Amino acid sequence: MSKARTKSEEKRILILNAAMKLFTEQGFSTTSMDQIARQAGVSKQTVYSHFGNKEDLFVDAVGCKCVAHDLTAAMFEPGDNTPAQLLNIAENFSRLLLSRESIQVSRTCISEAESYPELSRLFFAAGPERVIGLMSQLLQQFDSRGQLRVPEPRFAAVQFLNMVHGEQRMRLELNAGGLLSDAEHQRYVQDCVQMFLRAYAA
Repeated sequence: MSKARTKSEEKRILILNAAMKLFTEQGFSTTSMDQIARQAGVSKQTVYSHFGNKEDLFVDAVGCKCVAHDLTAAMFEPGDNTPAQLLNIAENFSRLLLSRESIQVSRTCISEAESYPELSRLFFAAGPERVIGLMSQLLQQFDSRGQLRVPEPRFAAVQFLNMVHGEQRMRLELNAGGLLSDAEHQRYVQDCVQMFLRAYAA
């Protein structure tokens, strides 16, 4: 039985959801803590009691989306079924990449990269760098357990995640149309995992 959330936890979730909505709709620099408070239906003081500043709130909002797509540390604990675990990670990572929030945050960071490069660094640390780190640790453990042969875990982690990134994400990010069908994209993700397993077979 799941533990009921406290009022403080509920307010924190409301703030995170409001922040992500505003950051993705109108950009980081033009979103104020006052707007986030109004969107969340809480006081500005409540927002600051949970998050010290707008940058901290942005980082936590990005991390919250990773958790929402099950990209938690627990998912990267090594199991006995290597192919199934890698496919599960690939599918969840792909769903995160293709989500509206992920696309919009990426566009926001790119559009503000020159005027506010710190935003891109914050996003990279909270999202991509975190997932790369977890994936690297998992591959290192697979190597030590003899499940795969991975002499350079971080190198391999970046290869794996960038393969999963794929055409579908590029088309969505650029609003280029011509999207793959769900079946085609699923087949692509599955093939990425199979290629990776062949490349790093023990």
